[in-house]
Formats: sequence, C-alpha cells, structure tokens
Amino acid sequence: MTTATLLHQRWPGLDLGHVALGTGPTPVRRLDGLVDGVDLWIKDESRFGDGAWAGNKVRKLEWIIPEAKRRGARTLFTVGGIGTHWGLACALYGKEHGLRTVLGLVDQPVDDHVREQLARLEASGAKLHRYPNARQLRLAAPWLIASNIRGGSVPWYLPAGGSNPVGSLGYVETALELAAQVAAGELPEPRSLVTAIGSGGTAAGLTLGLRLAGLSTRVYGVVVNDAFALDAPVIARLADRTAELLRDRGAEDLPLIGQSDLTTSDAWLGSTYGDPTPASVAMVAKAAGLGLELEPVYTGKALAAIADLNAGSSSDLPGPVLWLNTHGPR
Repeated sequence: MTTATLLHQRWPGLDLGHVALGTGPTPVRRLDGLVDGVDLWIKDESRFGDGAWAGNKVRKLEWIIPEAKRRGARTLFTVGGIGTHWGLACALYGKEHGLRTVLGLVDQPVDDHVREQLARLEASGAKLHRYPNARQLRLAAPWLIASNIRGGSVPWYLPAGGSNPVGSLGYVETALELAAQVAAGELPEPRSLVTAIGSGGTAAGLTLGLRLAGLSTRVYGVVVNDAFALDAPVIARLADRTAELLRDRGAEDLPLIGQSDLTTSDAWLGSTYGDPTPASVAMVAKAAGLGLELEPVYTGKALAAIADLNAGSSSDLPGPVLWLNTHGPR
C-alpha cells in the first residue's frame, strides 16, 4: 500500500506505507485584499481531497491508514471535541479501508456548526463515547481500548488530530511539495509560514520538512487549543520523534529540530478551544467576500494573527508570508 511520494523519491528504500486519498500539489497563489500591508500567499489545503473532504486531516490519514494495517490493527481509537473534523475524517476514510473507528468525544462550546458536525459523526458508523471534559476521557481511555479488542487485535490509539509521528509525515511531505513549488517559480520562498495549531502534527511536520527541503522559512503556529500543551518545545519534540521514525524506516541525514526552530503563540485563542473570537469571525466574513470558505476556530484565528502581527513591518513575522488554509470539509 505504497504510492509514489516525495519522501519515497528522496529515500527509495523508505519502509513506510502510503495510500493516496487526495490529489496534490495543492495550489499556491498570492492572496490580495485580505490583510493590508502584508505580502500574503496561500497554500490551499482545502483543495486536497476526493471532492467530499480535504484539508490537513486527509494528509495525515494517507500515512496512518497503511501503518494501521502494518500493525495489524482493526480499530482506530482517537479523540476530539464533539465537533471534531479529524474524528469524522478518521471514521469515513477508515471505514473505506476496512478499519473501525472508536471516538472519545469531549464537550465544547456548541453552535450550529458543532450540532451539524455531531450529527455527521453519529451517522458516520463510528462508535461514539461522550465525556464532559478531557480528564474524564483520559480516565475512561483504558476501558475504551480494552472493550474494543477484536480477535486479539488491540485498537491503535491516535492522539487528537492524528498528531503522532506517523500522521506528521503528511506535512513533512507537504513541505517538500512547497519547496518544489518555490523551485518552479510558483511563489517566492516564504520567510514565514502561518498555520493554526490544534494538535501539533501539521506544525511539527512542516518544521521538519522545511529544514529537509533546505528552505529558511520559519513556521509561526497560532495555538487554538488549550486542552493540552502546544508550545514550541512540544512541537519540536514531535518533529524530532517524526525524524526518528524516518531514521528507523531507512531515511538518512535528518536535521535535529529544537524549540528555536519555530514560533508559537496562544494570543489569538480566545476563551477556550472551539470558541470563536470577534477577530476570527470578522476574518471569516472578509474571506467569504473573496470566495474563501473558512471557519472561525482554526483558519479565522490564524488569519487574525497575521492581521495583528502586520507582517509588512514586524520582525516577528517577516514577509513574504504563506498562510496554510487547512479547512477541509466541503
């Protein structure tokens, strides 16, 4: 279950499976009219997918699904909020590839979108278990795993967002894809790459992949989840664990990643995970006027950060700035 990837081209003997769920490279273009005073570009991950789903969740599942088969897993056990896009993608793509999905869900602020998403989860075929907070879910997790063993096969636990070293490979691959687009003259080499951080795998993969590709682009992660630590040391450790996985499976000459290799900030989080801010809602509305369908919990907050940092004059976020649009459902 291995398809051609830039990682396999770099290391032909790489012992990691990959299944194509989307179509890349995702397009890049200048994004005018959204943030004043910023040389802003977009890499549009909403265009990665099979027409019904896209975004960074699919990139991760391209590596997770074959690894689950390699491990002999029949069931994926993962967690998220009651409006989790990751959980729904996991359920839908897992089912297509013969894998059951068990979801541990934590309550979050409820709006119409969350209600609609919860209805999709209930219709997905996944087995849902709902808890009022993350602590109670953690206490229940051993029981959830033990009660879903099938034929001696233990469920494979995937952290929120699929942000383990296997899932992070999706954004190592994306960084190599971006480097090829820079080399082809499709965009200038960005000095800053801004992405929302909901679980860490996207930022970790990008940080490692950009160094592998020889780009000097710096990741700026806008933290949108307060359920667990997602600061620069945590993301750097995940990037290094991803590099270690690559070494174990046949890759060579991988860089060491430290907390100084990226920047993270929770200044645009708002009151809690899943709660829009006035600035994020305003950015979603402004983007809609340009034909971009976004949401206020991840992508809206990342854009609000770019606007506030004013990359045209700030040394904290120098341009050109590349914004990663990770919004997936269509």
